[in-house]
Amino acid sequence: MSESGDTMWSSPPATAMNDTGNTHFRRRIPMHMTFFWGHVTEILFRGWPGSNSAMYGLSLVFVFTMALVVEWLAQSDFVVPGSSADLTASVLRTLLHTVRSGMSYLVMLAVMSFNGGIFIAAICGHTIGFFVFRTRALLRTVHSGSGSDRPYGHAI
Repeated sequence: MSESGDTMWSSPPATAMNDTGNTHFRRRIPMHMTFFWGHVTEILFRGWPGSNSAMYGLSLVFVFTMALVVEWLAQSDFVVPGSSADLTASVLRTLLHTVRSGMSYLVMLAVMSFNGGIFIAAICGHTIGFFVFRTRALLRTVHSGSGSDRPYGHAI
C-alpha cells in the first residue's frame, strides 16, 4: 500500500513481496487437498516431476522402490543378536533404523502430494515388499522351528 492508502497495483502482480522483503513467485502447479489423477504435479522437491510424463513415470518408480526398501529394512537383521561387539551392533542397528524411518517419512511426504498414482505406487511397494520379504521371513521362522515370538522376523 502507498502512503495514501490505495493499493499499488490494480491487478495482482506476477511476484509479490512478503514482510521480510523476499520475493515469492506464483506457483504454476496447483496445490491439491484431495486426491487427483494426472502427471502434472510436484512430489518431494520443487519442480519435480513437473509436467514431464517421463519424469512422472520415474517418480512412480522412485516411490515404489522406496516403499519396497522400507519393507526390506523392516525385516532385515543385519546384526546377529548376541554378537561380541554390542556397542557396534547397537550403533549399526540405530543407523539402519534411522535410514528406515527417514525413507518412511519420504514415502509419506510423497503421498501427501495427493496424486493418485503416487499413492498407488506407495501402496504397491509396501504390499510387494511385505509379501516378498516379510512372508519369506515368516516361512523361514516357521520351518526352522526357532520358536520366535515375532511372526515377521526381527525388526531393526
